[in-house]
Amino acid sequence: MPVSLTVKKVEGKPGQVYYPLQINTTPNPPTPGPGQVLIKLSAAALNHRDLFIRQQLYPGISFEHPLLADGYGVVVDVGPNTSSDKLGKPVVLNPCWGWESDPAGPEDNGARYAVIGGAAQYDIGTAQEYAVVPEAEVFVAPEHLSAVEGAALPLVGVTGWRALVTKCFNGDAKGQQGKNVLITGIGGGVALQTLQFAVAMGCNVYVTSGDQEKIEKAKAMGAKGGVIYKEQGWEKTLQKMLPEERKYLDAVVDGAGGDIVSKASRLLKVGGVIAVYGMTISPKMDWVMQAVLKNVELKGTSMGSKKEVGEMLEFVREHKIRPVVSKVVKGLDNIEGIEGLFEDMKHGKQFGKLVIEIADAMSSSPKL
Repeated sequence: MPVSLTVKKVEGKPGQVYYPLQINTTPNPPTPGPGQVLIKLSAAALNHRDLFIRQQLYPGISFEHPLLADGYGVVVDVGPNTSSDKLGKPVVLNPCWGWESDPAGPEDNGARYAVIGGAAQYDIGTAQEYAVVPEAEVFVAPEHLSAVEGAALPLVGVTGWRALVTKCFNGDAKGQQGKNVLITGIGGGVALQTLQFAVAMGCNVYVTSGDQEKIEKAKAMGAKGGVIYKEQGWEKTLQKMLPEERKYLDAVVDGAGGDIVSKASRLLKVGGVIAVYGMTISPKMDWVMQAVLKNVELKGTSMGSKKEVGEMLEFVREHKIRPVVSKVVKGLDNIEGIEGLFEDMKHGKQFGKLVIEIADAMSSSPKL
């Protein structure tokens, strides 16, 4: 029988508890209803929110609904009033439901918005073999991607796209050649995906990391240079790397928080942008007078809309971008291997996405 992966509730305080993984058998694949499609999932990927869910550090979690928001699979059946042009095609799921297109944020003040996977609001997650979802929440996958690469893309892709394009470049992915962009915490999925987008746009990209090896890997991917953020005065080192004709940063995409405002404000141009999608170093940030005087814009950003997912996928398709995958394990019942992925994430060992290969996409066949 098909299986799914959830977390099991045990007693413990937020941040101290660590919910164990639980394998569940599920009924035979259901028949999709009106406007729905049945997807046989081929691969699913982890995100930091999955680690936070296990630590009870993420709101609105479920112990019944399958984990994971990122998934790639093949449409094997379609319901009534559904377009048949997706039948038999590889697709990726929209990881963020209830947010259609508003660039400011989810409509209805976020009342319907949630990231799928282990969420109480929606019963869909990609850590299962089959999923019935609304046709409107799936996209035909870029043809050049493998199942593992396709699963690695959606959530980090839309998060990086929104931070860079919507927030830093006011929704314009064109005409950004030669601009200087700093991406912090290179090695994580969002940072790497943002790096790939910015390089494809012709930006001069610089990175920070606590690991020189990760900086070298980023340079091999097109970054112009990088600095160790643990070193005192890293911002001065970075300034020396900037082109002589443009000795300032146009934008910063940050997932760390901490002292990024005080450090980056010294390098940003007047009116430059800091887009913050996470705060892994500290849940608080200092807002300094130097940033005020330079008219720096600090913009919070989280995930993205369905419209932004579509725009991101088209850009990936056009530029033949392949997400960076750090490690792959096979099988939803491979608890030991999946626990290893979580350990890599917990200790920051990964360079790219951590993926579970569920099934061979090429072997998928329509439901009988």
